[in-house]
Amino acid sequence: MKIGNREFDTKNETYIMGILNVTPDSFSDGGKYNSLDAALVHAEQMIQDGADILDIGGESTRPGYVMGLPEEEEMKRVIPVIRAVRERFDVPISVDTHKSRVAQAAIEAGADLINDIWGLKYDDKMADVIAESGASCCLMHNRKEAVYDHFLEEMCEDLRQTLKIAARAGISERQIILDPGVGFGKTYEQNLEVIHHLEILHTLSCPILLGTSRKSVIGLTLDLPVDQRIEGTLVTTVMAVMKGCAFIRVHDIKENKRAVQMARAILAQEAC
Repeated sequence: MKIGNREFDTKNETYIMGILNVTPDSFSDGGKYNSLDAALVHAEQMIQDGADILDIGGESTRPGYVMGLPEEEEMKRVIPVIRAVRERFDVPISVDTHKSRVAQAAIEAGADLINDIWGLKYDDKMADVIAESGASCCLMHNRKEAVYDHFLEEMCEDLRQTLKIAARAGISERQIILDPGVGFGKTYEQNLEVIHHLEILHTLSCPILLGTSRKSVIGLTLDLPVDQRIEGTLVTTVMAVMKGCAFIRVHDIKENKRAVQMARAILAQEAC
């Protein structure tokens, strides 16, 4: 698939989406990069470390977050950073938002991909904004409550509904990445289950992104605070490679890039 000016071989590679939070309250790095200068320094470091896409977010979705950040405030945070990154670096830019006005402004500022944690189901104008712009999108599975009768089957059905919304709006399937939404609308056990069964998402015929970096499922499993979860994240990254994910969304670029390269090298021996 093509994101911005770059072609991604989603059948044979696993790419790194680097997380750039320009928020004061993100669960992992809130406040560290919410000035323009700090954000640009971090963006440059992530690119040097091997990030293939930068995902810029202005509203925290930390555990227990309450939606409601005004659109104007979210745009005030992300638009200057998107413009500055676009001016300085030749890297595809994603914006992490579920609001169509923010997405539209981000695209006009230079974003290439919309990363929607509600899979087009929060804002009924989002699909049209993406379709009309021709931007790529990452559409995540989410629910308001983690209530399921048959978890994996219902998760896949929810994502099929998202794909139907996209198709009705005219978004090409070639533009879509799907994210199972680890940490969103799922219990601890369900988060582990979806990581273990990532391969079922290939039935939906879109590239898959896994985002587990430093998340609570790792903290709960290892009984570790957010700043000590890199080893757990690396395990999930290797799982993502083994299960055929095309993208991983992470904070620690260098370490995860190395884990991807090592896992890829081992898996390549299957063809020998």
